[in-house]
Amino acid sequence: MLSSNNVSTPQQQQQQHVRIEGHDQQVVATSSAATLSIAESKELTGLTHECGVFGAIACGDWPTQIDIAHVICLGLVALQHRGQESAGIATSEGKCSKNFNVHKGMGMISTLFNDDSMKKLRGNLGIGHTRYSTAGASEVVNCQPFVVHTAHGAMALAHNGELVNNESLRREVLGRGVGLSTHSDSELIAQSLCCAPEGVSEHDGPNWPARIRHFMMFAPLSYSLVIMLKDKIYAVRDTYGNRPLCIGKIVPINSGHAGNSTETPADGWVVSSESCGFLSIGARYEREVEPGEIVELTRKGYRTVDIVERPDFKRMAFCIFEYVYFARSDSIFEGQMVYSVRLECGRQLWREAPVDADIVSSVPESGTAAAHGYARESNLEFAEVLCRNRYVGRTFIQPSTRLRQLGVAKKFGALSENVAGKRLVLIDDSIVRGNTIGPIIKLLRDAGALEVHIRIASPPLQYPCYMGINIPTREELIANKLNAKQLARHVGADSLAYLSVAGLVQTVQRKHVASGKPTGHCTACLTGEYPGGLPDELSW
Repeated sequence: MLSSNNVSTPQQQQQQHVRIEGHDQQVVATSSAATLSIAESKELTGLTHECGVFGAIACGDWPTQIDIAHVICLGLVALQHRGQESAGIATSEGKCSKNFNVHKGMGMISTLFNDDSMKKLRGNLGIGHTRYSTAGASEVVNCQPFVVHTAHGAMALAHNGELVNNESLRREVLGRGVGLSTHSDSELIAQSLCCAPEGVSEHDGPNWPARIRHFMMFAPLSYSLVIMLKDKIYAVRDTYGNRPLCIGKIVPINSGHAGNSTETPADGWVVSSESCGFLSIGARYEREVEPGEIVELTRKGYRTVDIVERPDFKRMAFCIFEYVYFARSDSIFEGQMVYSVRLECGRQLWREAPVDADIVSSVPESGTAAAHGYARESNLEFAEVLCRNRYVGRTFIQPSTRLRQLGVAKKFGALSENVAGKRLVLIDDSIVRGNTIGPIIKLLRDAGALEVHIRIASPPLQYPCYMGINIPTREELIANKLNAKQLARHVGADSLAYLSVAGLVQTVQRKHVASGKPTGHCTACLTGEYPGGLPDELSW
């Protein structure tokens, strides 16, 4: 079991080894300033994802020539947008079930993994994790992957999502006499997998697919998991498919164009929350892990070992906000690139909310794809009007009330030659608290804009999420206080309109309707309709 002892004080930025029953685990503690910057960035952003997971395994004879630790590290860099509080990597050489090489801690990937730490992460397979906290505080003890020791050796687990029945599962685990060292639901999952379910014979060794199935029957959502044992990795997605997970194929360097990789032999396999980093590590997108599917990856390849069905009356519920906000635009979900969906959302937004204007622009870079779609559908010119400052520190100190009110100035500058004397439509992907858009509008008016019309390429956020997205409370969501007309007056816009829920769903599912492929998306944060019901009441 993980121990939270021996962690350095916040003022000491140093690295320590923590002994974990049979192997060394390295935990990195960061300074209090870094912790503060994380807290401040969550407050400013208003909308954060929980985390991203990644796994890699080499094919053929071991020891492999592929540097698995570097593959995982680069995979996590590509997933950094999904979590910036902490990260970790666990690797196995595939020979001993007692020893994993682990390095994890608070902070960004680039600061956590240096030459020394990477040399210690020898292995032929491994998993990684980058995290925002939802269930469980932002502390070193909650860093993943979690490593636990079972009767059959070590097991490492990384989790993206949040269990809606966290409390009932916690009671079940504690009722077995198992102690827990954290409040993370990811540790609950690891402990749940340590015990064989009743009626399952394990005379010939542990039946991991049966253990995973038993957990999945008890916990409906929300999770995508990568689970590492001595010489294999399991990739698991909840039966609703709420959180994303996909498989990629590591191909030889000289394999050529991605479209020719079907017959190319695999050097290894990867599994990731998103496909966006595959090309940068020499991998090709293979397919998604299906809802309820348990995939086993070994040196020989991957195979489906089980599929857990959801109830007949329940539909798939993939998080629709992955398309709107969270995913990187070059990722592929459900056979379509996220950028293409966002572009189509902009087209649909023009159909629903046209406006007489001279130019279309975006809040960079979140609204850019939708802005291009809006411009193409309306035959209006697209022009950049905001220049983003990429060197703003998260712990920026506002020295006076006046500068605090001009807070957006540290993030953006206005391209006055594109703005002056123009009626412009400004596209953004979403509005959460409504704190940012007002100062942006003022900046554009000060630069000479005649009119500023705001168009949002998603419906109004009105409900919290219980499935791995840190959405503020209903009281903090501006859409619950002001309708579109009221919000336009509040932020100083000439008009403001959102994309409708029906329009968003139609756009996301357009390709699937044409192919006849079944689909379904979670719109709980927009409609209050939760696919698995509301979470358990807190019991302690």
